[in-house]
Amino acid sequence: MKNNIALDAFHYGMGTQISHRVYGSNAKEALNAAQGEAKRLEDLLSRFIPQSDVGRINASAGKVQEKISKETFCVAKSALEFTRLSDGLFNAAIGPLVDLWDYKHSTKPPSKEKIVQVLSLINAEDFEINSAQMTAGLKRKGQSIDFGGIGKGFASDRFIKIFTDYGITSAFSNIGGNVSTLGSKPDGKAWRVGIKHPRQDGLIGAVAVNGKAVVTSGDYERFFIDNLGRRFCHILNPLTGYPARSGLISATVIADSAMTADALSTALFVAGIEKGLEIIKKCDDVQVILIDDILTIYVSKELNQKFDTITDISVRYI
Repeated sequence: MKNNIALDAFHYGMGTQISHRVYGSNAKEALNAAQGEAKRLEDLLSRFIPQSDVGRINASAGKVQEKISKETFCVAKSALEFTRLSDGLFNAAIGPLVDLWDYKHSTKPPSKEKIVQVLSLINAEDFEINSAQMTAGLKRKGQSIDFGGIGKGFASDRFIKIFTDYGITSAFSNIGGNVSTLGSKPDGKAWRVGIKHPRQDGLIGAVAVNGKAVVTSGDYERFFIDNLGRRFCHILNPLTGYPARSGLISATVIADSAMTADALSTALFVAGIEKGLEIIKKCDDVQVILIDDILTIYVSKELNQKFDTITDISVRYI
């Protein structure tokens, strides 16, 4: 009976709210370890911490490669793989563009001239890693990497690994909307993960999963509206230099790995439905829930009987 008692934990890290629900006799120890891991990974992967691996790589752009941890190397290697998989629609070398748009303070888009100038720096091929030396670096001054589209997913996978190491068989983690599940609920039922309505308060639906990650990218998360009433979301297209305008306003990916789901949700949001489905076909056991700008929901046929809409909205299985 003790293993059916939930222990919840909430803490701040990696720039967002993190929450966990863990069942088991070692739940307290597992949660303490997960919280420590969140801090450790942030100290490695945050571009806003000068002494982090990423901070040092960016500061040394155009100069030297920097020694990095095995965790940073894993994220960097995966980021480059997703860049190739998505034909450049996911690109961790997008740092200068993120800085230019500066969503925390902007009220208007940057000039076309500045965007063109910065685009010349956005080249994933200039981000080099060396597995023998465990180093990474950028070829040109002014370049920078940003693991915002993959780092939380990596952390989420690490939390699940920690819980497993502590003998936990049922758990749920949420890093700012990046959800990972371990096993099923103690009663054997699936976890139900809500999908936010991109244009209203509340949910548009929910998906039932066991031992899967569910990650959503949407234009409602961070955005600004300029004085002409135009909406500019924070998810940037590294090929154009502008916020993604693919016809999608929400892209959810369900996968075994949260890092995979994290990177792919970004890539699909930028790609749109047609190109996005081409990307997904290259992946094993990945499902999607995509919402377009007229609120039609496109759902992988494998999720039939697992996804329910909360509102009366058209669903197409793909």
